[in-house]
Amino acid sequence: MTNETWGQVREELIKRVGKNNYVTWIEPLKLSGLKNGVARFEVPTIFFGDWVQRNYADHIRTQLANAGAEVERVEFSVGQAPAESRPAAVKPAAAKPARSRAVADEELPGAPLDPRFTFDSFVVGKPNELAHAAARRVAEGGPVTFNPLFLYGGVGLGKTHLMHAIAHELQTRRPDLRVLYLSAEQFMYRFVQALRERQVMDFKELFRSVDVLMVDDVQFIAGKDSTQEEFFHTFNALVDQNKQIVISADRAPGEIKDLEERIKSRLQCGLVVDLHPTDYELRLGILQQKVDFYRSQYRGLVIADGVLEFLAHRITTNVRVLEGALTRLFAFASLVGREITLDLTQDCLADILRSSDRKLSIEEIQRKVAEHYNIRLSDMIGPKRLRTIARPRQVAMYLAKQLTPRSLPEIGRRFGGRDHTTIMHGVRKIEELMTTDSQLAEDLQLLRRLLQG
Repeated sequence: MTNETWGQVREELIKRVGKNNYVTWIEPLKLSGLKNGVARFEVPTIFFGDWVQRNYADHIRTQLANAGAEVERVEFSVGQAPAESRPAAVKPAAAKPARSRAVADEELPGAPLDPRFTFDSFVVGKPNELAHAAARRVAEGGPVTFNPLFLYGGVGLGKTHLMHAIAHELQTRRPDLRVLYLSAEQFMYRFVQALRERQVMDFKELFRSVDVLMVDDVQFIAGKDSTQEEFFHTFNALVDQNKQIVISADRAPGEIKDLEERIKSRLQCGLVVDLHPTDYELRLGILQQKVDFYRSQYRGLVIADGVLEFLAHRITTNVRVLEGALTRLFAFASLVGREITLDLTQDCLADILRSSDRKLSIEEIQRKVAEHYNIRLSDMIGPKRLRTIARPRQVAMYLAKQLTPRSLPEIGRRFGGRDHTTIMHGVRKIEELMTTDSQLAEDLQLLRRLLQG
């Protein structure tokens, strides 16, 4: 087979695999010969050859046969080396021995693991027990029936803590695994840097060679088309190799705006777990654990009965605010040499307590109502008029009018841009039904309790 024939085949491959894939994976191939029904090509790296073998070898073999070449199989080797001696052709950077580590510290500065974030320091309660159990299962390092594991929830509910805990546990249990933890922002930065320095193949090789990929705050790649494209291909490559992926975000995959549908679909094919807002018992447990920790630093400090219960009841926003309040309280009490009483707590934390006064949002009402009636949040604000969706939507409108100071036009905007008269109709409908529908009345009473508790 001549290079001219290979040139004709390449023109046909552009049509078959698309220009982007062709430029990345086909164009770098160099035909080294055809003998005994075997077409041999030179490739830049072992990873490159393995990838082309898995994804494009059949295309290449088919097009070569169509061009008249007698080809039974296609082989790839690095440089002039035959396939059997490929490891000798690996460049030094790729020939490093397996290391016991999370590769983030060494190869991605800025994504270190926090030594405080372990499973031992994670307080488990009803709102996070499923997420904790799933994270523990992944951290065992064995085969997992769900891939990816997708953790989502609001700020300060423990997503990052669980991600770090998984990485720490894997380092201990399975030091042979390559565990890569980083934020979505760092993934994007690394990809852009590779594009700028023309090192895209090195980027692909790094991310496709890990055993466990963990990406925090994936919502930040939404709207970044090139980064989403690369993330999608990385995701597929790792799943095809049965490598574990753990993702976190501030909302469910289907609710991340500007995230490509194919990525949403991929993220939803595993286990999607919601870390619910903390309840009173969980907040109290977290405070008690922190007090035990602080006693070693602030020896001799006395904390009066009722202080922790007061804080757990008043500070409901998120765990970070709760922990920060306790840190300030212990530091202040140690500096002035006083017992931590309820009066001292109220004086020291006056600003936090004021800002933590419960301010219900329309979004929170929508989410809670959607969960109660088992419908999707997107349907709540969408155009569907099915009764199973329209009635919960009206319930949410009613509660938004009753429990928030928002005007009807403001509420309408949060419900998919609806007119204020639509909101008024929904509110009146629920007011009418409350007197005759006992089940609806019970639902409203329960939802009010959940939202205001």
